[in-house]
Amino acid sequence: MGVYSKVIKRLLDIVFSGFLLIVLSPLFCVIIIMELAIHGKPVFYSQQRAGRYGKNFLIHKFRSMTNECDEHGVLLPGSRRLTRFGMFIRKTSLDELPELFCILKGEMSVIGPRPLLPEYTELYSSRHRRRLLVRPGLACPWIKKSEAEKKYRKYTWGVQFENDVWYVDNVSFFVDVRMFFAIIREVLLPRKDRVDDTRGKFNGRNLWD
Repeated sequence: MGVYSKVIKRLLDIVFSGFLLIVLSPLFCVIIIMELAIHGKPVFYSQQRAGRYGKNFLIHKFRSMTNECDEHGVLLPGSRRLTRFGMFIRKTSLDELPELFCILKGEMSVIGPRPLLPEYTELYSSRHRRRLLVRPGLACPWIKKSEAEKKYRKYTWGVQFENDVWYVDNVSFFVDVRMFFAIIREVLLPRKDRVDDTRGKFNGRNLWD
């Protein structure tokens, strides 16, 4: 990887995330107040994810669900705990804003493959494991239709991983700029698939399901 990947990209991540954290601080305050009023504490949902080279880190998001339990103290299914406010911040990607702190710390990048559960790491093929060669990002949108996407015409794990590998092989300033504007388009056009991911967990065999 060249100078851009090793140095310039990281500097841009620091400037971008730091700037947004300052500019969006009023929005953070509003969301935190809404979180406390609707979902209660804690405000953030935190989970271990696999980062660059498979090193685990803690990702943070704004919560989209309540902590409601049944009579036995067991959490209700997610579909019953998801609130209207939670659906809204998912559709608009506002739940992802706390990940800016992960970018500032160097655990993530603005553009890069989405960080997935650590349990998936051992299930990747040698080809798809290459998605771990770069810092994970807020998003890695499609800007070039892969053969897998053309063939399956749906967002499978295999399509996602093939796009991630393409990014690792082609990362550059101009690719990141194109992906950045693709992210803006996605944020401005909320989609239901941000609320419901029907693929199920990756098990190493459901690449194209």
